[in-house]
Amino acid sequence: MNLKVISRNVGYALLVSALFMFLSMLISLIGGHDSALAALSISFVITFTAGIFPFIFVRKTSAISLKDGYMIIILSWVLSFIFGMLPYVLWGGPFTVINAWFESVSGFTTTGSSILDNVEALPNSLLFWRSSTHFIGGLGVVVFLLLIIPSSSPVKLRLTNMELSSLSKEGYRVRANKTVSIFTYVYVGLAVAATVSYMLAGMSFFDAINHAFSVCATGGFSTKNLSIGAFGSPVINIITMVFMVLGSVHFGLIFMVFATRSLKPLKNNVLRYYISVLVVVSLIVSFSLKLSGTEASWGKAFMDGFFQVCAYSSTTGFAIADNSVWPMLPCVLLMFVGMQCGMAGSTTGGIKCDRIIYLFKSVGRQIHRSINPSSVLNIKVGNRYLSDEEIFPHIVYIAVFLAFILISTVLCLMVGSSGENALTGTITSLSNVGPALGEIGSAGNFGAEPSMAKFLFSIDMLLGRLEIYPVLAVFIMILRKNRK
Repeated sequence: MNLKVISRNVGYALLVSALFMFLSMLISLIGGHDSALAALSISFVITFTAGIFPFIFVRKTSAISLKDGYMIIILSWVLSFIFGMLPYVLWGGPFTVINAWFESVSGFTTTGSSILDNVEALPNSLLFWRSSTHFIGGLGVVVFLLLIIPSSSPVKLRLTNMELSSLSKEGYRVRANKTVSIFTYVYVGLAVAATVSYMLAGMSFFDAINHAFSVCATGGFSTKNLSIGAFGSPVINIITMVFMVLGSVHFGLIFMVFATRSLKPLKNNVLRYYISVLVVVSLIVSFSLKLSGTEASWGKAFMDGFFQVCAYSSTTGFAIADNSVWPMLPCVLLMFVGMQCGMAGSTTGGIKCDRIIYLFKSVGRQIHRSINPSSVLNIKVGNRYLSDEEIFPHIVYIAVFLAFILISTVLCLMVGSSGENALTGTITSLSNVGPALGEIGSAGNFGAEPSMAKFLFSIDMLLGRLEIYPVLAVFIMILRKNRK
């Protein structure tokens, strides 16, 4: 492995974190030197020094191998987690080392789980840093890096191909190194639109930009203990639902709508399936809440049902209701839509709707073949016929995803987590949803979980954010190197 190219590119990622730490410092200064100024200042100096160090002492090189690329991706994320926890640790309060690590990983992976009982006790500058980790992670630590690298660089082309899965790249209809710019335009555009919409609905600028960072990254961190429910505004609820759905739609489709000034790009099989699932599941959840007596009025039942389904399916995790008192049926459906999540090419986690469609079509073809063994039936998605070689990796990914749910659940049980928390916490962590059910549901937090369980959940978050394979690839590379 080329340590020079790895260190320089990881340095870019750390400088991005340093930039947002500096902005958080400005928030503190504007607010009258709040209690997090010292913590953020020290964290900025440490992170900036670590990020700039390779550019001073390491010569520039354009050569990059496959192994180098995977190491850049993993180290960029992991070091962002480590340096990102510094403001929490140095500020203190509820942030022990494991709690700070958990909050940092949850932020950068846009999972949105938290250990905090009282979010509003944090100073504004630390709240802004917390939301900034969502914004950085939603766009992607490596995507920020790619924005800085010249478009002609072979490093950029290779990292783009590695950071974006084949599912994500479908739909952009441009060269690989252009997808980064398109993703950024849509992402920043949604963040600006969300900020303006929230302000028009009555939020302060500070609350608006923090929630915009969260909703566009499909993260879920809020400046309020009661999340979106604290505002008690149906208008804000609806705005949040709109942007949660937009954040979970393939950004290439959104870009093509504006580029072509036509709605034709929205005639997409995956999008139709996703919206259909959202509507059907939301209706079932809403009817269940009203008929079970959980909600007194139909209006409240439909608002809570549609909002929470959007929150889980988009893996945002915002809340306007406490799902710990909900019946079992809507809770199970929330877990399903959270695992499935939104579309590839968005900021969501989970399996992705695209793979679920591949799975359904593969099962249908297999049933057809069992009835008519001599028939030839190809799988068609949209206007494309997909070969077995194209379908197989995605079916395997679903199997690997489910296997990790089993493994992580067992490990969490072994370290003292309860059965419900171990299972639902693993599902929502691996799917980057955030809240789970019960004690760690939409009105709860992970603060009371055993330290080792928090660490396991954080590993699940990383695996889910990077779609498992890059992490496994680096792990195998390390094992092979140690054996030599």
